[in-house]
Amino acid sequence: IRVIQRPVLLVFAKDDAQSNSFCWACERAGFRCNVARTPEAALESFQEKNHDLIIMDHRHSRYFDAEALCRYVYSTCVCVSVVTQRYVENSNMMSCYNELIQLHHGEIRAQIKLRACNAVFTALEQSQEAIEISSEDQIIQYVNPAYECIMGYQRGELLKENTEVPKSEQNKPDLLDNISSCLRRGKEWQGVYYAKKKNGDSVQQNVKMTPVVGQGGWCVRECVCSGVLMCRCCGCVSDIQQSSKHKDRRKGSLDVRSTTSRGSDAGSSQRRHSSMARIHSMTIEAPITKVINIINAAQESSPMPVAEALDRVLEILRTTELYSPQLGTKEEDPHTNDLVGGLMTDGLRRLSGNEYILATKQLHHIPGHLTTPLSLNDIPPCIAQTMENEDSWDFDIFNLESATMKRPLTYLGLKIFSRFGVCEFLSCPEATLRSWLQIIEANYHSSNSYHNSTHAADVLHATAYFLCKERVKQSLDPIDEVAALIAATVHDVDHPGRTNSFLCNAGSELAILYNDTAVLESHHAALAFQITTRDDKCNIFKNMERNEYRTLRQAVIDMVLATEMTKHFEHVNKFVNSINKPLAALEENGSILTAPENRILVKRMLIKCADISNPCRPLELCIEWAGRISEEYFAQTDEEKQQGLPVVMPVFDRNTCSIPKSQISFIDYFITDMFDAWDAFADLPNLMQHLDNNFKYWKSLDEKKLHSLRPPPE
Repeated sequence: IRVIQRPVLLVFAKDDAQSNSFCWACERAGFRCNVARTPEAALESFQEKNHDLIIMDHRHSRYFDAEALCRYVYSTCVCVSVVTQRYVENSNMMSCYNELIQLHHGEIRAQIKLRACNAVFTALEQSQEAIEISSEDQIIQYVNPAYECIMGYQRGELLKENTEVPKSEQNKPDLLDNISSCLRRGKEWQGVYYAKKKNGDSVQQNVKMTPVVGQGGWCVRECVCSGVLMCRCCGCVSDIQQSSKHKDRRKGSLDVRSTTSRGSDAGSSQRRHSSMARIHSMTIEAPITKVINIINAAQESSPMPVAEALDRVLEILRTTELYSPQLGTKEEDPHTNDLVGGLMTDGLRRLSGNEYILATKQLHHIPGHLTTPLSLNDIPPCIAQTMENEDSWDFDIFNLESATMKRPLTYLGLKIFSRFGVCEFLSCPEATLRSWLQIIEANYHSSNSYHNSTHAADVLHATAYFLCKERVKQSLDPIDEVAALIAATVHDVDHPGRTNSFLCNAGSELAILYNDTAVLESHHAALAFQITTRDDKCNIFKNMERNEYRTLRQAVIDMVLATEMTKHFEHVNKFVNSINKPLAALEENGSILTAPENRILVKRMLIKCADISNPCRPLELCIEWAGRISEEYFAQTDEEKQQGLPVVMPVFDRNTCSIPKSQISFIDYFITDMFDAWDAFADLPNLMQHLDNNFKYWKSLDEKKLHSLRPPPE
């Protein structure tokens, strides 16, 4: 059964920006679109095509009575009227597009499902297999004509008020109680059940019952005899086998002996999909749905061990986070637990009335003494000397921080962007790039111990280093390299020195704006483009061709969002499965490296590794970074206690925290696997040596039960 999507009807008396925006939105969303200029034309079109969605212009009542037209069709479709409670006039194309998408996933999809369910029940009525649906209390809700013929009952006899399922004496006394108890706990039940015909004969059935949450969140048990239950509001799916001769069927499938309306108990045995798989097949197929359907089809002719293995595969594929492990830790380690809770959750524990407002609601401007842009030729010799080895992994960013009076991003950015020819690629004057670097750096908070412009410069340095590795260069185009450098520069701009969890718990303005989802990362990306495009003096994108700019912008946004830690394991596992493993299996790797989807994975992995590469730096740099991030977490814990907010990472109490333990947990849980994968791709033996040495250093401090960054002087 397939539901064909109907077109959208636009009823606008005249062509204007609003109607054009909805036309564009329909085209982008892939919806067919009909336009009517009069009520008569709208009614004629609606009667011919029965549109699911009608958008009518209610701004100018002198043209036609939109409310009367709306009432006429309201009972059969979703109707949107401009400047009504549903949609306020807004000719922004993306606003119209978002409205269409929301309607499609809401009211329209619900109507499509209802139509599909009606079609399903029509099919059940025509089915030659006996089908019975009963409630949790075993009260019969539905039987089809085939059931009447086979079991000997008339539908009217069974559908009387509170008529229970006829029970056979051959069932064990406690069987039904066991079934109900199992389903109430949300567990499947599978076993032999005896049904009773009207003439008193018992029919043995092999039954599998699966509880499903229905509307309202409650669970019920719906039993289906000799068929597959597919109903629009079911609480439980029961797959039933009519004959005991087929006890060896695979788990999760339905093997029924077909029963005809002539009352025959025999027939050819058929494999069937589960009810939920049937429902999936009725919707528009997404790639994962196609995969599930292919596996279902393969199960039809598979031997028992293969079929059972494929069932386990299907269970995994139907989860929502295919690449993310469950957030358990490798050991019962409070430091790891707190890091996971603080970095990989959105802080769902919230208190009302406590709001954390960012200290910098206004954008920073370039300080007065920096109004004259710097040039590479203007860089003081002491700073230039500090940057002589900036292409080395062992480059000391803290020396540059000191030499530049905490403005390392501008100076290092000038040199690295020059080395990669960014100005030439963007057709951007060097003065514009200098101004851009200065305004971006001005919007980092120097008061943060960790998330400041020195961290941004460090990530930029690591990004540039990775871009020079041979396999990375083979994978990326020049636009990807430029996007990576820009993303690294802006990836933490205006960071408040607090985690996403803190902002969500505090009900901050940013958390509200971004719906508690990737709050900081969304803010960094959005603010970076706001800062860049608001003033031509620092708009490095001004001279780019439109499509190239959109491509670059999307790449920058995607990379900045990839630094959010909630999807850490998803990004790493996708990289391993899509790139590492195929490369290891093939001698020729050109197609793997240049595939567009894999280039995205490489860029995400690159900036993720650059962002948290501190444990792979030389020991002295690693120690300094560990102290800075710990201080920032200490300050957050202090503020959480002061404001009465949930303490996201309790181990980061400045009076009790063991910094070596926190570093060991971070390396063990987040760093090791990721850099193993990145090293296998990019060949980074020096980083892995530093990582090994640093881990041993933290271990040695921990074994001595030292909580500080360094051992005490001898």
